[in-house]
Amino acid sequence: MSSSGRNARRSARTAGSALGASVLALTLLTTAACGPENSSADVAVTAGAQPNLGLPANLDELKKWKFDDWEKWAKDYALPAAAKGFWTLDKLLKAKPDEPIAPPAPPTAPPAQPPAQPTQPAPPTQAPAQPTAPGAPSVPSAPGTKPPAGQPTQPGHPTTPAAPKPSGTQQPASQAPAPPAQPPAGQPTQAPAQPGQPSQPAKPAQPAQPADNGNDPLPKTVNAQPLPHPYTKLGVHGKLFADEPGSGAAAAGGLNHFQCSATVVADPAHPGRSNLVWTAGHCVHQGRGGAFFSNLSFIPAFNSNGALSGGKQADESQYAPFGIWNATQAVTSPQWKAEGGKGGDPATHYDFAIIRVKPADGAKSLEETVGGAVPVWFNAPREQLTISEYGYPAAAPFDGMELNRCESGRPSRLSYEPSRPPMHAIGCTMTGGSSGGGWLAVKDGQPVLVSNVSVGKHTGEPKFQAGPYLDDVAAGAYDFLSRKG
Repeated sequence: MSSSGRNARRSARTAGSALGASVLALTLLTTAACGPENSSADVAVTAGAQPNLGLPANLDELKKWKFDDWEKWAKDYALPAAAKGFWTLDKLLKAKPDEPIAPPAPPTAPPAQPPAQPTQPAPPTQAPAQPTAPGAPSVPSAPGTKPPAGQPTQPGHPTTPAAPKPSGTQQPASQAPAPPAQPPAGQPTQAPAQPGQPSQPAKPAQPAQPADNGNDPLPKTVNAQPLPHPYTKLGVHGKLFADEPGSGAAAAGGLNHFQCSATVVADPAHPGRSNLVWTAGHCVHQGRGGAFFSNLSFIPAFNSNGALSGGKQADESQYAPFGIWNATQAVTSPQWKAEGGKGGDPATHYDFAIIRVKPADGAKSLEETVGGAVPVWFNAPREQLTISEYGYPAAAPFDGMELNRCESGRPSRLSYEPSRPPMHAIGCTMTGGSSGGGWLAVKDGQPVLVSNVSVGKHTGEPKFQAGPYLDDVAAGAYDFLSRKG
């Protein structure tokens, strides 16, 4: 994908894309916790993916990948580190905010049908001229009835089909309320058995799908709040800078510098000495047909003392209190790598990435330097989550200099593909630059990472962001990079 093509896609995106004071003191927990599985149906991993990527035919198979499977597939995980001193203040300030992926626009309504020619009304008892065959599509509903399932009623969000609404208690997709017992679409209804006649055998059950296509009502807007300086006690949060692959005038002019947000996560293979950072897939890889970004560098607690706030200038020791950490390895999901790049589509369900940074020779690890690392909670029960999002929004009205937080509460579900685990959706007004920012919840009294910013809608109401549900695919990628270090 060319740089101009990537920038065109970025320009088409909608502008836009967190724990309370009681849990701000992070501990040195280093093991990833697991909760009940929230598995999806046995479906194709990719939709229109590139050939010869070595991907399995279905999602359940991918969830079972072992270390060797990941190693065979992730052949380009090793990255050349940015040269020492590459990220000057001038480049950092020129870096464009990497926008959260825009939700899809609502479909255009079909043109109105011309009025039918007047005909003589048929007697009430007269049968239709052409009876509908069993299994044939039904006649469209009359005006005023509910739209078909899956059509949005507000911009950027699929509606819930005509099925029982979920209760006020959030449930995992695998525990979504079932619809009323009805025959599958396209099959005739079985008539009741006549007395003395055996009943028809039940048809095999279809793979479980959310009764509402995996969607809840959109969350309410939550305003992002800047955190007070200094950020040294929040050193696990920081900014990620990278160069998008490309050439030509844009690259030569330094216009391929981008910025995201990211979070230091625990490394199970190196307890207490993690050099792993979690972010969004679209912050490190272009997606379908593309490549990894270059010069990936992480700055924890960026601008901790406010040295750059208000347009001020400062040296590196002031705006990067823990230094600049260059990435040497990265892995994203097979789905993002094969499908990513389009706005608000099934690839966003797996829009995450893990990178490994390199400490200076003989220096402490990233975790030891910033004072902690956040464990990752995979397959977290949705009803147990209260989300706090952290990030450095850089698109208007923000300027990227301040760490912000959204206390967003229990997440809703948002889905672009019912066969995949629904994404988490929260109200938050953070904008471009917050992409990849960590979503934290509390488990056993400690902060844990449960998602990252992927999708964002920040025009109109409500303003919200969405992030991937971290299932066994995310756990496999995480385990792979942990063990490669």
